[in-house]
Amino acid sequence: MKADSRVHITPHMHWDREWYFTTEASRILLVNNMEEILTRLEADEAYKYYVLDGQTAVLEDYFAVVPENRPRVKALVAAGKLIIGPWYTQTDTTLVSGESILRNLMYGIRDCQPFGEPMKIGYLPDSFGMSAQLPHIYNGFGITRTLFWRGCSERHGTDKTEFIWQSSDGSEVTAQVLPLGYAIGKYLPEDEAGLRKRLDDYFEVLEKASVTKEILLPNGHDQMPLQQNIFAVMEKLRDIYPQRHFVMSRFEEVFDHIDAHRDRLATLKGEFIDGKYMRVHRTIGSTRMDIKIAHARIENKIVNSLEPLASLAWTLGFEYHHGLLEKMWKEILKNHAHDSIGCCCSDKVHREITSRFELAEDMADNLTVFYMRKIVDNMPQSEEDKLVMFNLMPWPREEVINTTLRLRASQFQLRDDKGQVVPYFIRAVREIDPGLIDRQIVHYGNYEPFREFDI
Repeated sequence: MKADSRVHITPHMHWDREWYFTTEASRILLVNNMEEILTRLEADEAYKYYVLDGQTAVLEDYFAVVPENRPRVKALVAAGKLIIGPWYTQTDTTLVSGESILRNLMYGIRDCQPFGEPMKIGYLPDSFGMSAQLPHIYNGFGITRTLFWRGCSERHGTDKTEFIWQSSDGSEVTAQVLPLGYAIGKYLPEDEAGLRKRLDDYFEVLEKASVTKEILLPNGHDQMPLQQNIFAVMEKLRDIYPQRHFVMSRFEEVFDHIDAHRDRLATLKGEFIDGKYMRVHRTIGSTRMDIKIAHARIENKIVNSLEPLASLAWTLGFEYHHGLLEKMWKEILKNHAHDSIGCCCSDKVHREITSRFELAEDMADNLTVFYMRKIVDNMPQSEEDKLVMFNLMPWPREEVINTTLRLRASQFQLRDDKGQVVPYFIRAVREIDPGLIDRQIVHYGNYEPFREFDI
């Protein structure tokens, strides 16, 4: 049967920063792999493209130990050969909040800027299902194309691998599904028997499912070194399959062909969590609930408490600490990688994940207190101590508040800003060693205790 398809071979590597191995184990492989990639791209004009898994955390990990190679990377990105971004990490899309997905793209795209243009494709080749609102998020960053593997079947409304995906607000992206995954072109053999055994069945599936007959054969796998003999393999493919046209491409070239046939594409809506053909691992929603709960708590602290306070302080003239917030976000975004937040890793990796969350939460708590102090300092001066409540909801609230006061007094009175007495009830009182409050007090011999009132 004459297929007349064009097969796009795209060199890439999928990079799990951690999984059953640790980040430091993968970093050792990364240093070795990157040297091979950079050297080949620099030396071989015909080796046109290499996709660095759509996440800039790979570069961050690399430059932490090989900073001298920044100019080499910049030159190759500028030349269009090394393809980076748009994500910071290969995020999960169903266990984390929409704001986390936004920040992941924002920091990823920002990380690309010193080197060149990011890949403007919502590239998530291994995440365990796709959130329904991703087209909306992608469009906000000027991204109109997405490429993914897991969660799709004909039960969504088409048996084709190319379609228009629309979110509930009407935002649209052109979607290309990898129906057999991102690794079908890994370590391609050079002999006819090996190639036919691997690809005969694959081509039949891919061509039957394709509207455009533009077929993707990604040449890479998890932590996989670059395949040095790829051009010899491509020559053998041309001999074996003369009815097919084999080219080395980047994903954008495939989408250019798909977009030229948009009138032939179905429009699909909703999320993609169908496990008919690809595992979507729904059970990871309940693994390691200690980590899942910490994630939700810290995400909420940063988005709904810390950042509104930082914005309030900024309106009063105080600095908005972008650098501190970015460091905090990146700690948790590392944990939002699909395997990490899915908690389908080794116990050693789970301890690393917990450690990152602890660091991010410590930063969030301390920065929250810092901004509260700045805001209170900006209030009108008073001879009395201030007790300030922060309402971070977008509406007025009137309710009973539980709080704790620490004073060097046995009695006190609360008054509002108009001088009216505010009633309170003491639930508990404790004596506090002054050395726990200020070491200098004790140093100078002042041992008079503090009292802590729960009111």
